[in-house]
Amino acid sequence: MAQPLVKKDDDHDDEADYSPFLGIEKGAVLQEVRVFNDPQLDPRRCSQVITKLLYLLNQGDSFSKNEATEVFFSVTKLFQSKDLGLRRMVYLIIKELSPSSDEVIIVTSSLMKDMNSKTDMYRANAIRVLCRITDGTLLTQIERYLKQAIVDKNPVVASAALVSGIHLLQTNPEIVKRWSNEVQEAVQSRAALVQFHALALLQQIRQNDRLAVSKLVTSLTKGTARSPLAQCLLIRYASQVIRESANTQTGDRPFYDFLESCLRHKAEMVVFEAARAITELSGVTNRELTPAITALQLFLSSSKPVLRFAAVRALNKVAMTHPMAVTNCNIDMESLISDQNRSIATLAITTLLKTGNESSVDRLMKQITNFMSDIADEFKIVVVEAIRSLCLKFPLKYRSLMNFLSNILREEGGFDYKKAIVDSIVILIRDIPEAKESGLLQLCEFIEDCEFTYLSTQILHFLGNEGPKTTDPSKYIRYIYNRVHLENATVRAAAVSTLAKFGAMVDALKPQIFVLLRRCVLDSDDEVRDRTTLYLNTLGGDGEVVETDKETKTLLFGALDIPLVNLETSLKNYEPSEEPFDIDSVSKEVKSQPLAEKKAPGKKPTGLGAPLAGPPSTVDAYERLLSTIPEFLDFGKLFKSSAPVELTEAETEYAVNVVKHIFDRHVVFQYNCTNTIPEQLLENVSVIVDLSEADDFAEVLSKPVRSLPYDTPGQTFVAFEKPEGITAVGKFSNTLRFIVKEVDPTTGEAEEDGVEDEYQLEDLEVVAADYMMKVGVSNFRNAWESMGDDFEHVDEYGLGPRENLAEAVSAVINLLGMQPCEGTEVVATNSRSHTCLLSGVFLGNVRVLVRLQFGIDGSRDVAMKLAVRSEDEAVSDTIHEIVSSG
Repeated sequence: MAQPLVKKDDDHDDEADYSPFLGIEKGAVLQEVRVFNDPQLDPRRCSQVITKLLYLLNQGDSFSKNEATEVFFSVTKLFQSKDLGLRRMVYLIIKELSPSSDEVIIVTSSLMKDMNSKTDMYRANAIRVLCRITDGTLLTQIERYLKQAIVDKNPVVASAALVSGIHLLQTNPEIVKRWSNEVQEAVQSRAALVQFHALALLQQIRQNDRLAVSKLVTSLTKGTARSPLAQCLLIRYASQVIRESANTQTGDRPFYDFLESCLRHKAEMVVFEAARAITELSGVTNRELTPAITALQLFLSSSKPVLRFAAVRALNKVAMTHPMAVTNCNIDMESLISDQNRSIATLAITTLLKTGNESSVDRLMKQITNFMSDIADEFKIVVVEAIRSLCLKFPLKYRSLMNFLSNILREEGGFDYKKAIVDSIVILIRDIPEAKESGLLQLCEFIEDCEFTYLSTQILHFLGNEGPKTTDPSKYIRYIYNRVHLENATVRAAAVSTLAKFGAMVDALKPQIFVLLRRCVLDSDDEVRDRTTLYLNTLGGDGEVVETDKETKTLLFGALDIPLVNLETSLKNYEPSEEPFDIDSVSKEVKSQPLAEKKAPGKKPTGLGAPLAGPPSTVDAYERLLSTIPEFLDFGKLFKSSAPVELTEAETEYAVNVVKHIFDRHVVFQYNCTNTIPEQLLENVSVIVDLSEADDFAEVLSKPVRSLPYDTPGQTFVAFEKPEGITAVGKFSNTLRFIVKEVDPTTGEAEEDGVEDEYQLEDLEVVAADYMMKVGVSNFRNAWESMGDDFEHVDEYGLGPRENLAEAVSAVINLLGMQPCEGTEVVATNSRSHTCLLSGVFLGNVRVLVRLQFGIDGSRDVAMKLAVRSEDEAVSDTIHEIVSSG
């Protein structure tokens, strides 16, 4: 069908683009295949029919065996044509049809004849087709020809043979491995593609022999790889060798000098590949990064968009781990904000937000404001997340950053974009107390015109938690009550619950709240009416200014101390009877969340969907668990719970991790155990702890797990007593002891008799950092001055030789277990001095502030001045003791 003539100015935007294959049907095309049988072949028409067949195959149409056989035999008759174009189409259709072994014999002789033809185009394509359709038995017959083709003088033929070898390596590896000598010779070829394909095949042949791969890379790094493509491949193999040798070698990295020399290569692709390889090395130092960063910086001003994009994306990744190393490129990246390619501009913005300093924040915000309207939502989300990280890094700049988030929140955008902004505002409110008032008002204004029910309900819930704690809670009531009149039933129900929270938490507002709630009693939705009636009857006082008792607050708004999974299971198992459902019968045992996370890792929840940030929320979760165990009630209030520490490897028969719970005079180890063997039932599971290297601890209690079925997590506890007021440390050896019973896989029942068994676990340490909770401050200077110098303790220490200051700073932060403030954990490249600010809460809820001043001399010896201020003189002395003994 010919394309109709259309005037240039005609409006055909709504019409589909013209396709030459429009209306093609398989039946009609199969009829056209008959032209292959004509005595006088028409090459042009035959090529058109093959093109239609290829189109149908690539669109997913399948041919029956009879249809495929008929087409295949018809195609074989086209070998009599000498037309080059038609012959290429014949090769393509034979590869796509993938004939059976019985049919392959028909074309084998023709293909072998073409493989030895004087026409190079025939030879190369015949090799590709033969290797695609033949099996191992026929391959041995043509192996001699393939070896000759690998070292052929024509690069097209040689490349065809090498690429075929790469494919055959998956199905016939033993045959291909016999070609090593010929492939080794092809690696020395002057043809770029031949050298590239030969190197790829040779590495795959030797990939299971690390020593052979290392020797291959060593021999080629001496300058024999002339092809830029082969050089890029060689850089990747060298990086692989560096990664594999990282755990077995010390000192200088092997092949790093080669990677650095590639930065001076004349081919841009080689320079970029080398720069990216250096930046992705594990544990890369600033000295090693510098030449790679310089090379990428030159690409930022390139006239080629692909080079600018590649460079800024690589720098963006480096900025995540080494932000100070990228700061020298900031001026070049600022010019990319106005780049016509929005992907480049977005990466430039996010990189600048990661590497910028406090003084550049305002200037960046002005540039970003003009930029946001030109990019898609997915790019906007990346920018919003970068701004959130910047605000947490520089808390003093929260006003300008919160204003920016507020402004873009009022603009048009999809759900994911709006949710990213709202989540960012929520996180900033939680982490920066000074931002709470303005942030809550911005969220209130947003729900006035929010089209997303999910976001409205989540914001209302957040307002109910945070609004009553502000200095003037009454100013939020208007925004909340407006939702009762203007929104759908789901949002109205959430608004009623939020109003009730204000009434329960702020006694002065209770009369006004009761008036508003009574207006909701006649709502059209039963959920809204039920909630309103519940709150009016339970808050008490009949709307008078009286204090709501603690039990009512806990009943209405307290956290559910029963896992929802357990509650759901109990409700499903409950059979209706005269006895009502008893919620006290639901198990309060918490399944091991850390183990579940290990099996199904995912992104940590943030924003509205996340629990409140900071240590208190973690402590509360574990405190509820420990409070259900009577033996621990006398230990007092839980101070801190550590992150889970794995005591077994990932794929062992028993998975065990441990959480350290710190009390004033006790330490409790919570061992989370999972049995991963279906044919076993474990009973009386406990952990035997050896205290030979923990003299300050005495075991007072061990609580075993009665039964541990397959894939059902359980907890066993061991409690220790320690001297009060002392940061007792030590190493604990752990042995898992249990009775193992075999389980019948058909019935699922366990045998009556069991066998006692033990399983050795990894050692566990209690360190000084376990007694310190990370709690940041938004303005360290104000906190330092308000703390006063009554209990200040200052001293100087020598930390010995270090690679650089960053290593020393990281070591001291990890030793003390405190929260770095104002981004001072990042050390500038090649810096000779640095100041780090730390904040935390020590055991006994004693606030501690630390100011560290580091210096490094020419021999790389590091000296440190440590100044500590706290609310208790003994704690200030303890911090110095930890450093001096660490």
